[in-house]
Amino acid sequence: MKPGKPLNFLDAPETQKKFRKYFYIILCVLLIIDLAAFFLFERHGHFPWEEVPVFNAVYGFTACVGLIFIAKILRWIVKRKEGYYD
Repeated sequence: MKPGKPLNFLDAPETQKKFRKYFYIILCVLLIIDLAAFFLFERHGHFPWEEVPVFNAVYGFTACVGLIFIAKILRWIVKRKEGYYD
């Protein structure tokens, strides 16, 4: 951000704090729904670890984190600066 430039709606610290709070609330609700679905519905996974509670949430989280690390490695290989497209 350039100094002296007015903040946009999503750049304001209050908005970011609200967004972060609601984001974590939604994540917790989705985790509770996944746990409830584990006990309400019978799962038929192809592999034994697919029947573990909250497996889908943990798998999705680790996949996203893995993609971020792969992107960092690819940036190092391609030799582009982090702000190349800005």
